[in-house]
Amino acid sequence: MILIADSSALIALAIVDKLELLDQLFGKVYIPRAVYSEIIKDNKQASVKLKEYCQDKVIDISSIINFNVSLGKGESEAIILYKEQDADYLLCDDKKAKKFAQSFGINVIGTLGILLQAKERGYIEKITPIIEILRDSDIFIDEKTYKIVLKIANEL
Repeated sequence: MILIADSSALIALAIVDKLELLDQLFGKVYIPRAVYSEIIKDNKQASVKLKEYCQDKVIDISSIINFNVSLGKGESEAIILYKEQDADYLLCDDKKAKKFAQSFGINVIGTLGILLQAKERGYIEKITPIIEILRDSDIFIDEKTYKIVLKIANEL
């Protein structure tokens, strides 16, 4: 399976030191050049981990289409790369970008979906401590979503 990753979810997974879950769950992980440029900036949280993880996964898009009117450059390139690579999933946490991608028939999964799949497949034992780390960082997870995810994971 092929996963195309956007920056927000990559940053979240780097914060909790769980980037390897992407390779375990999907096999092939590709990152558009614009997303890579966003996540390796020195001021980004976990940029060193991200730079190391992404080195051999960066791909340039071949199309010139840009959705910048609605989305950022990284999100636009992620959607284009998804189509170009005939990918299975787009990893994205941004609500607006998710809706936009889904309107094009793109299968979207977020950080919490990755954690749920990883638990289901036995790659992680518990989700709660991981989500707590995210909530203590600058990653926003609303209370309703938090409780739904923990209920699905049988941890509530």
